[in-house]
Amino acid sequence: MAAPVIRAADSGSRELSEEKRPGVILQTERLLLREMEQTDLKDLAEILQDPQVMYAYERDFLDADVQEWLDNQKRRYARYGFGLWAVIRKTDGQMIGQAGLTMQPFGDREVLEIGYLFKKACWHQGYAVEAAAGCRQYAFETLHSIKVHSIIRTNNDASIRVAERIGMTRGETFVKHYYGKDMPHYLYTIYAASQEPPLIHGSTPPGHDAPVREPGQ
Repeated sequence: MAAPVIRAADSGSRELSEEKRPGVILQTERLLLREMEQTDLKDLAEILQDPQVMYAYERDFLDADVQEWLDNQKRRYARYGFGLWAVIRKTDGQMIGQAGLTMQPFGDREVLEIGYLFKKACWHQGYAVEAAAGCRQYAFETLHSIKVHSIIRTNNDASIRVAERIGMTRGETFVKHYYGKDMPHYLYTIYAASQEPPLIHGSTPPGHDAPVREPGQ
């Protein structure tokens, strides 16, 4: 898949009035990514409270959990200038998912991660790959990161396919302790073109069994 072209929100396109809204971060061929707002709570709940979408988390999300998730993104925007963003479909202006960049704990450090979750009705249409590729490009070209990761459950085949389709390579396998459960995860990595190749598959990071905060949040 060709890399998405990231255009500024004021690029002149008239497809969608969303492009002029404050908080718009980037756009790809079919999608617009902007900061989430309180008015997105209903769409966010549709994602987080769908057991099929959230099966890798193995827990239910109550209304208060959805609000906390949204509030956490706003804190990230304020602290880092990025977080998980609302994914808007240009053709109809609907929020169809969330994707973005977050700092996630890994061993004794934090790593920059691409995350993505989409409404079930929008699966199998290439939206996750398109959004994730846009976030990858943003990490390298706007944040000037030398590498970016995705932390994925070992049984989450759909997310693994997305990571591999945007050029990521599997590295370490480690365990997250989440709500009393041990959950094996892979660390996927892609480097900026000028940097060294990805890590060798199969190695284990220091502190791999340390408790970490809620994945994706």
